[in-house]
Amino acid sequence: MQGDGRFKAVFAGNVLASLDVSYDYTITEPLKFIQEAKYLGKTNSTEVGSQFEAAENTVIDKRIKDAVRGRLSREDVVTFSPSDFEDVLLPEVNKLLQPRGVVINYLSLVPVYDEQTAQAIEVATAMKIYSSKNLDKLGEQVIANRAGASKITVENQLPEIKPEKEDK
Repeated sequence: MQGDGRFKAVFAGNVLASLDVSYDYTITEPLKFIQEAKYLGKTNSTEVGSQFEAAENTVIDKRIKDAVRGRLSREDVVTFSPSDFEDVLLPEVNKLLQPRGVVINYLSLVPVYDEQTAQAIEVATAMKIYSSKNLDKLGEQVIANRAGASKITVENQLPEIKPEKEDK
């Protein structure tokens, strides 16, 4: 089955980001899973789909958050590699979920930064490139000019098309 979620997490240096998480999971031991999410299958309860959504939130998402937060706080936001992080995270999450009768087959994390954080990451990365080519001064000038440049946003709005009047 598929699941997803979004939560806030902190990288090293107290850099805050939202994480979009999506995953594919299998319930390997239904009895353990139901014991963890006791409201599943109760009569007079809400629709089954919403029950599983709630179970994902309480059983799976919580363990993913716990594993992510423990590891992410040691990750540098500039050098962060989501795919490397996922490779390390997946076995850890499965270790937490195994006693609950669930296995994650696939896990994807996408950090979503606010505009200022994203810009700082771009600047830090650009400076590493400039420095590697001994172009530190030029890099500082380019970044300063870019930061001082006006930002123009144009919304693509189509004109309203009115139907032509029909001849009577």
